[in-house]
Amino acid sequence: MKQLLGSLKISVNDQLYLKDPESSQLGRKIIEYSILLIDEIGFDGLTFKKLGLSIGSNESSVYRYFENKHKLLLYLTSWYWGWIEYQLVFETHNISDNSEKLKNAVEIICRPIVEDSTYSHINEVLLNKIVINEFSKSYLTKEVDAENKEGYFAIYKRLVHRLEEMIREQDHSYQYPTSLASTIIETALHQQFLKDHFKSITDCDKNTSPADFLIDLIFKLLNK
Repeated sequence: MKQLLGSLKISVNDQLYLKDPESSQLGRKIIEYSILLIDEIGFDGLTFKKLGLSIGSNESSVYRYFENKHKLLLYLTSWYWGWIEYQLVFETHNISDNSEKLKNAVEIICRPIVEDSTYSHINEVLLNKIVINEFSKSYLTKEVDAENKEGYFAIYKRLVHRLEEMIREQDHSYQYPTSLASTIIETALHQQFLKDHFKSITDCDKNTSPADFLIDLIFKLLNK
């Protein structure tokens, strides 16, 4: 699968950038170091001046690629969800049993991330941490409705609908497949955050993963 994924370019909405960062060495360096810097100081602490210093350049070079850091965060999170979507599609397309397919999809969404060498400028492990900690900042804004109309969240929404379709296949009678699909993805992030930071208010730990919790919940809801 890694070879197949490596031959595919994860397409991100071209309105998120002024110049495609994948088109140049500098652009890829901006992506690489933005992930490192956000992981180190958080999204709120990120500035293009700091990012410019990290890449040995100035902030104007970053502005040639991204209008602002919000667009940069949207780019990073969109890329992440596209990467997860590719894995989900390729790892479940040959599974004919609906229950097994849905279970595998949840495990893919929840599983610990390992670095994928096919994208050498992107540290997927750190990007996963950024998505867990910062993803909500990409849409909890006054501009969310306008940005949604522009398709900024299309990849994330497409992943939700793929999961929704699997839920429908598992139980045609279930009334809330879309709500359940979006809840699964958001809960995967939230339970991982609790597991890392608020251990006393989750049952997820080194022996119980968010996938264990969600699979138990899902299959108690469906086909009652």
